[in-house]
Amino acid sequence: MTYTTKTKSMRDKMIFVSCLLTSLFMCQATTAFNEGDLNPQTVQGDPEHDVQERNQENSDSSGHFSEEPAPTNEESDTIGMSESGIDEGGQDTIDAVDLPAENTAETMESVKEKSEKIQELTPEEKEAQEWYSSAVELLRKRTNTHGHREAYRLLNQAAQNGHVPSKEMVAMDKIFGVYGKHNVTRAWEMFAELSEVGSPNGQAGLGILYAGGLATNSSQAKSLVYLTFGALGGDPLGQMALGYRYWSGVGVLQSCETALMYYKKVAAVVADDVSLTGGSMVQRIRLLDEIENPGAGTFLLDDDLIQYYQFLADNGDVAAQVGLGQLFYQGGRGVVQDHHRANDYFVQAENLENANAMAYLGKMYAEGTDAIERNNETALRYYKMAAEQGNAMGQAGLGMLYLYGQGVEIEYTEALRYFNLAADQGHVDGQLHLGIMYYFGYGVKRDFKRAVKYFNLASQSGHVLALYYLGLMQSQGMGMLRSCSTAVELFKNVAERGTWSEYFMDAYDAYKTGDYEQAIVIYQVLGELGYEVAQSNAAFILDQGEVTYGDSGETYERALVYWNRAASQGYTLATVKLGDYYYYGYGTGVDYETSATHYRLASEQMNNAQAMFNLGYMHENGIGMRKDIHLAKRFYDMAADASADAKIPVAIALAKLALLYGPEYFAEYDVSGLFTININPDDFLGSDWDLYAITLLAIMLGFLIIYRRQRGIIMG
Repeated sequence: MTYTTKTKSMRDKMIFVSCLLTSLFMCQATTAFNEGDLNPQTVQGDPEHDVQERNQENSDSSGHFSEEPAPTNEESDTIGMSESGIDEGGQDTIDAVDLPAENTAETMESVKEKSEKIQELTPEEKEAQEWYSSAVELLRKRTNTHGHREAYRLLNQAAQNGHVPSKEMVAMDKIFGVYGKHNVTRAWEMFAELSEVGSPNGQAGLGILYAGGLATNSSQAKSLVYLTFGALGGDPLGQMALGYRYWSGVGVLQSCETALMYYKKVAAVVADDVSLTGGSMVQRIRLLDEIENPGAGTFLLDDDLIQYYQFLADNGDVAAQVGLGQLFYQGGRGVVQDHHRANDYFVQAENLENANAMAYLGKMYAEGTDAIERNNETALRYYKMAAEQGNAMGQAGLGMLYLYGQGVEIEYTEALRYFNLAADQGHVDGQLHLGIMYYFGYGVKRDFKRAVKYFNLASQSGHVLALYYLGLMQSQGMGMLRSCSTAVELFKNVAERGTWSEYFMDAYDAYKTGDYEQAIVIYQVLGELGYEVAQSNAAFILDQGEVTYGDSGETYERALVYWNRAASQGYTLATVKLGDYYYYGYGTGVDYETSATHYRLASEQMNNAQAMFNLGYMHENGIGMRKDIHLAKRFYDMAADASADAKIPVAIALAKLALLYGPEYFAEYDVSGLFTININPDDFLGSDWDLYAITLLAIMLGFLIIYRRQRGIIMG
């Protein structure tokens, strides 16, 4: 978007100022709110009565308990705040305002007219809405790639008819290129069109593209404007991007409270979308780690290994059947989620009376999948069969049915008993729901400290809801001292478990197939949302020159930005890379002092061997710090102790030290009476003689290794 007139430029400045004022107002209001009526000790009322009210409020028409997190102390946002317009039941106290009857009638008539206009859709709009509904249903089932491509075909048709939600989804796919053709330029155009009609998704999309300089020149000011409007409109990606910016101080003044406000909203969306038994597996593979440590920490399963387990399962191996069932049920590790195949394997194992298979079948029937319709009675039967064998998952499943009244009457005593049995075996669902019972006061006396205990235990297994509840308690000081920074980190962790994290594998697959353009776009977009792994991967691709922007200088400048963001989030190798960039002047001017600062940080706080070795070299040659042979030797020794891979380079460096500075050492002790050494290697070998010495020592070491290996073969 190019601004060519003075009038439009002034309008943009006014929008920018008003946006910042709005954001500041919200931050101040939220801060005051958080510091106001959130003390759990001010919550009044009978816990048992509150429990009954909450059960009624959180039950749907079929008697199923809603999975939406609705903590009682989160309700303290409304309890006791009638002065601010909210009554103790959490409803707007509109009846407290004395409105004229004629105004009320006019308002109701206006609402009715607007409602009738909304219902009067044209045939094209009705058709577009039907296409959109069908597409969403296909995507929700997560059946297969063919089903998803059909869904996006329908979305494209609906988008061409002007259907805004469909256009939002198509524009997003133009960025990620998962089901359609990757086209960032077209995505920018679609987001601009959506932004013109006030779409928060379009505004947030433009903000992200401006931030990363994708399909347009980078503009942090425009990015902040669009992200703010998108966030105020409720777009979770816009909120997440702003949360990260205020948390790390990217383009704005650092503000923990503002970051907390945005991350809390995104975390609530993610938690609401997660089942009570946890979310999907999040896979984040660092490209640099694959180079530095090949094969270490890989998450992908080899196809041959999967086929081997399938062979075992087909031949009646119960462990293989259950393992494959879990793999296809959860998806991940390079395996596409397939509930039909998961059900088949679980049924095979259940026929052999395997308790884990029974529990998983109970879980599938309790939650409902695209392969199995939800059936509480069948879930109850399978959970009971598993629990009778002492299976922790079956016990936790029974506890959830009794807690939420699914297929049985609500019985808190039974729920508490089964959750305790499961938690005693270390099962995460038992721990989580014990925390929930003590948090809400379901059948027990409310106890925030016990809730914190069980949520902490469940969070160690990475349960999303446990992290979310801990974030709520940290942000409001329930059962612990309030900590804004800890709450932000918890909510950030939850936000990064959203469905958008699934794009990591799409980026990785694109990279492995050589589509570096698509890979870096996805990594850059995710990096703007605050994912450290995405930031380091984007920097790595730029660092390797697999994607370039303009000349090499601009490419390195972008890489430096992403290395810096990844390093600020604690990634050790990114900190070392920063030291390298300042040492060699990549994307910035040569600055040995700053380089040494980054190396020292990686050495002292992260115990990185490469950083220690580099510090030793800089001390040896007096680069960026005073020349000190003793400190150089100390850092070399520390590098060898920190990593076995550093032992050979350290041995060569120490040999060089001995050869170069040995004569100086003896000269300090006045041994001139014994012999006199006055040799300057520069006189006959040149200024690069130390490189020759290192090369010679390396060759000698290679001959020594070959000699010993040959000798071992002969003697063997």
